[in-house]
Amino acid sequence: MPHPLVRTRPKVLAAGAVVALSLGLSLGLTTPASAHQSQPAPPATRLFTPPPDKGAVQQIAKLVTTHQWSDALALTKMAATPQAVWFTKGTPAEVKKSVQTTMLQAKLTHTIPVLVAYNLPYRDCAQYSAGGAADTASYLAWIDGFAAGIGSGQAIVLLEPDGLGIIPWYTANTGAQEWCQPASLNPATAASDRFTQVNGAVDRLTALTNTKVYLDGTHSGWLGVGDISDRLHKAGVEKADGFFLDVSNYELSDHQAKYASWISQCLWYGTNTAEGGWRVGHFDYCGSQYYPATPGDFSTWGLTDQWYTNNVTNAPNPPSSPAVLKHAVIDTSRNGQGPWTAPAGSPAGDPQVWCNPPGRGLGLTPTLTTGNPYVDAYLWVKIPGESDGQCTRWAPDGGIDPVRGYADPAAGDWFPQMALELVHNASPSL
Repeated sequence: MPHPLVRTRPKVLAAGAVVALSLGLSLGLTTPASAHQSQPAPPATRLFTPPPDKGAVQQIAKLVTTHQWSDALALTKMAATPQAVWFTKGTPAEVKKSVQTTMLQAKLTHTIPVLVAYNLPYRDCAQYSAGGAADTASYLAWIDGFAAGIGSGQAIVLLEPDGLGIIPWYTANTGAQEWCQPASLNPATAASDRFTQVNGAVDRLTALTNTKVYLDGTHSGWLGVGDISDRLHKAGVEKADGFFLDVSNYELSDHQAKYASWISQCLWYGTNTAEGGWRVGHFDYCGSQYYPATPGDFSTWGLTDQWYTNNVTNAPNPPSSPAVLKHAVIDTSRNGQGPWTAPAGSPAGDPQVWCNPPGRGLGLTPTLTTGNPYVDAYLWVKIPGESDGQCTRWAPDGGIDPVRGYADPAAGDWFPQMALELVHNASPSL
């Protein structure tokens, strides 16, 4: 009979591999550059993997010590997948230093970092992810520091998730009033201040030679195409590379790709000066997921495709190809199973379907090759395994997530149960 050590050795090696990989990740050592390279490195074509969340390392270590090998390996694979790095606070000097650290790690590994700037005044309307700079001047000074940290290096910047989806005291081109109406802000200037802030950030970041910049495009379960296209235009998307979709959300990738194609074409439609320019500014005319399509029935979305065929593809002087339009990047970090629907018979109130929904899974792995002319990249932007907030859904005074039966971690904290759900339900599987 084989010696007991021989029988257990494969597991010992597996545990060692998991721990070694976790330690390597924590040092940012993903495929180090060759020591013999003498020529300047060509532009990077791979995405950067940042050091993992401390909570991920601790959870993996605990799984290893309890011999839960498959879960430990799955979480290690998740942590070893390229993900964004979020910058959410600090002085201009502090954010410059933090960004420089990430840029150096990416340079050493010949990879492209995805950087999220998330520090707008009154971000998230002071909800779960409250915070941000004090005012416009403070914010733009912070962006100056952020941009200085990038310098001449390659980077993809996602500018302010929810920054255009939630605009304090805004009146949309549909006439709808924004629900976010903080008493501490001036109703007459709050919305225009937001556009000043985003435009200022776009100007600073697009001045960098090797940086691609994308603005908040919400997702197909939220704003209509004409509404978000109008907001993107006011925010200066024409100066940027495009927009991002589904950040920190769960909408399906094929739905987002379709939504991206419509926004790209709607932006062209609403700025097209042909035929006397009568359509300029009329983003509200654009077809959307709400009309002529039916939002909950994807089989009807071809009706909206046809609207764009009629009004963009067949317009006088149409765009020569999707290449000349603004493109999207899509967050696929948690959308493998699509959005969550509250159980039938749930009590009245907001189910907060965006907030730590159960049973979700990792989506498409990050890539800069999508095969879709309207989509530049699939990215993991929201760090999979981090909590969306302390969700109370329809029981706002309970302190407990009634779907899970316990209190969720604070926004941004590691959520071990959800991390395991994401790897167990990944689609495609890890």
